Amino acid sequence: MSIERYQDLLLEKIKKQMSHWFDNNEQDLVGYDEVYRFLHSIKGTSGTVQLGGLFLVSSKLIEQLEACEKKSWEKNDLRSFLFELISLSYEYEHFQDTELIKEEPYCGDVPLVQIIDDDVSMLILLKDALEAKGWMVIANTEPEKAASQYYDLHPDCLIINVDLHSKVGFQLLADIQQHNHKQFIPKIITSNQNDRQTRVNAYKMGADDFIEKPIDIEEFLVRVNRQLEKKQIFDQSVLIDELTQVYNRRFLYDLLERQIKEYERSGSPFSISLLDLDYFKRINDTYGHLTGDRVLEAFATFLKENIRSTDTVFRYGGEEFVVLFPKTTDDEAKEVITRILDRFSKIIFEEQGETFQITFSAGVYMASTPEESVQEVLKIADKALYEAKAIGRANVESANETMQKTNKILNVSVIDDDAIIRTLLVKVLQNMDMSQVLLNIESYENGQKFFDSGRLDQKGKHFLILDGVMPVMDGIEVLHKVKHTEHADRVHVLMLTGRKTEYDIARALKFGADDYVTKPFSITELQARIQRLIKRMF
Repeated sequence: MSIERYQDLLLEKIKKQMSHWFDNNEQDLVGYDEVYRFLHSIKGTSGTVQLGGLFLVSSKLIEQLEACEKKSWEKNDLRSFLFELISLSYEYEHFQDTELIKEEPYCGDVPLVQIIDDDVSMLILLKDALEAKGWMVIANTEPEKAASQYYDLHPDCLIINVDLHSKVGFQLLADIQQHNHKQFIPKIITSNQNDRQTRVNAYKMGADDFIEKPIDIEEFLVRVNRQLEKKQIFDQSVLIDELTQVYNRRFLYDLLERQIKEYERSGSPFSISLLDLDYFKRINDTYGHLTGDRVLEAFATFLKENIRSTDTVFRYGGEEFVVLFPKTTDDEAKEVITRILDRFSKIIFEEQGETFQITFSAGVYMASTPEESVQEVLKIADKALYEAKAIGRANVESANETMQKTNKILNVSVIDDDAIIRTLLVKVLQNMDMSQVLLNIESYENGQKFFDSGRLDQKGKHFLILDGVMPVMDGIEVLHKVKHTEHADRVHVLMLTGRKTEYDIARALKFGADDYVTKPFSITELQARIQRLIKRMF
């Protein structure tokens, strides 16, 4: 039997135990000894079958358990205690089918870290540790794809394993160093080797730090943080983006802070617009990153030439730009950006004997109170940009036109027979920032228990996350029954399904599903779908 088969058996064992604990209504408490024996079993087996991440996490949980008073666990407390183990199990099981990349656009000065390593267990563990610090992470196992994402996403720190199987880390480091030799991106090399020659080669090739495996997670986080601090100091010392020759993100924060203070002093309104080139990755993939750079330069120049003399252009990051409009309403700013979009979309670029045109999407926001921070203003503009892209791109959306003033309660029900997926979804929903919407969350292991609970009788709108294939009642059956109740007009449904045929998807949509996600899914993609659907409900 192959090692992969033993790994699958261990993951199945974890699933069964989660289902036994969290779906057993006859057992209110779980004993200390039962939890202890389970974790010891996971620790011993995971080390043997080369699941290093599970080994480290189960070891940590055992230490925490031993430090606690010997008591029985309530289910909610136990679910929270084991969440890291449950989450890691899911990522192991679906690693080959999902992208370990944060897909949602982000606002604020949040560092982006890229890890390139073909040791999957360590890759997932480091990714989780970095994200726990509040940083965004791109994780890759394939060097060629990693290089493409590096050029597209411009990380603030790069971590490369020198022992990559298909292309050595040194070669990858050299390729990146050659392309971005004028930009300062801290680079950390990791390796199973710690001999003098390996370290010397790493520093010669442009590494800023060298970390030997096995990695001490606490020390690793400190050293990554140190490199990010260096990057921040460097960025603060420079105000002009080198490629596009417009102001950079750092100067945007400074100027926006001053604009907010001026608004507080004089009451004079101001607006900002966040712009993002549509399908820019296609340009890089089709014509190369040098062509992409030329498009960025042309776009920045076009913006500077077509804004008013009082307005200022900034490169926010990658293909995102910001225009600051002093003493300007959102309607006036939207008019300016719409005019620029119309003109820019008509420009014809020529490359390698071919021609192409490119558009952009934009979100506009006029500050509504001087108490708003720089991050809040940018976040609201970013949400408007997201809406512009969601409705088809090449659009300009105003946040002021769609902002809502009052909180609303939404009843969210997760219906899935997989205990791990239920736990993941509930945790994701609990941590989701929905601004003016309050989520009332419950989970059910099958459709019959959902209906027996009387959940649909609760007042207000309902949002169902529904597994398509379940025992007792198939997901399509649940969907069909929901849509034939008196509550149908206030119920929205997101289907989770392993069915990939067009017929099955069309059938789900025909019976009233509002959207679907095919398993296995990326958690960040699923979160984005949920947020988008909920926003549309209100």
